[in-house]
Amino acid sequence: MVDLNSNVMEIATKDVQTLPQTATIMSAMKFMVNKNFRRFPITDAGTKRLRGVITATDFVNFFGGGKKHGIIRNRYNGNLSAAVNAEVKEIMEKEVVAVSDDSSVEELVELMFEKKVGGCPVVDDREVVVGIVTERDILKLLAKIRRIDGIASEFMTKTVVTIRAKDSIETAMKTMISKRFRRLPVIEDGILLGMVTSREIITYFGKGEAFRMLEYGDVSEAIRKPVATILGNTEINMHREILLFPKDAMISQIVSSMLDKGHGVALIVEGSRLEGIITEKDLVKFLYESS
Repeated sequence: MVDLNSNVMEIATKDVQTLPQTATIMSAMKFMVNKNFRRFPITDAGTKRLRGVITATDFVNFFGGGKKHGIIRNRYNGNLSAAVNAEVKEIMEKEVVAVSDDSSVEELVELMFEKKVGGCPVVDDREVVVGIVTERDILKLLAKIRRIDGIASEFMTKTVVTIRAKDSIETAMKTMISKRFRRLPVIEDGILLGMVTSREIITYFGKGEAFRMLEYGDVSEAIRKPVATILGNTEINMHREILLFPKDAMISQIVSSMLDKGHGVALIVEGSRLEGIITEKDLVKFLYESS
């Protein structure tokens, strides 16, 4: 049976899909959208050695949420159509948190906690990517080997950063980057309407009207549109079915639903009022630290 002392490759995804660091930002975005990834490694084209990691958050940062947006202004004179054809290495995270393929699962989890990352490439002694592990992989393992007890209200984050449906997509991006969140519940007049995530924002740029604007280099109109634009688009909105639980829901029930539905977050509600939020990261920490 796999446990925390097992080799990390026991729980890693071994068929890792990567892109070379010479791939364009546009092609990397399309790759992420088409594969429905939240992160993936960037490697040397020939050797497949790890050179960086690109996440949905990096794209949000680039398109207007944070400092990486300065690349468009400073290097490409505001020309976004030129900037998206730059190499992805310009916006990837170069200081990569990776783990060696002879590490234990416990060493991996400790490293992810220390570095505050939600996924970790696995490399061999030549720095070639041989696997990748996410919080969901760890949660699956912990759900099998740990006794799951407790109720939602004891472990949820009560102070939830939210956004309004009428707020702009640009505001959502800036909030995500400044608060270091990947997900924002959407509230209007105290009522929970849905949720927008970094992956949905990337999908917004990778499909439809915003994508056409990208080709011409001007997405100012696209990012000024309200968050409701994403919520109302069935092609983009991946969180139409949100996992909702009352405050007295058992943690075991939440873990089971997350793994079954493939969701990374559950919202804790009382009626239609949002009371808290529980993420995969919260559950991994709770189960890992439980005896």
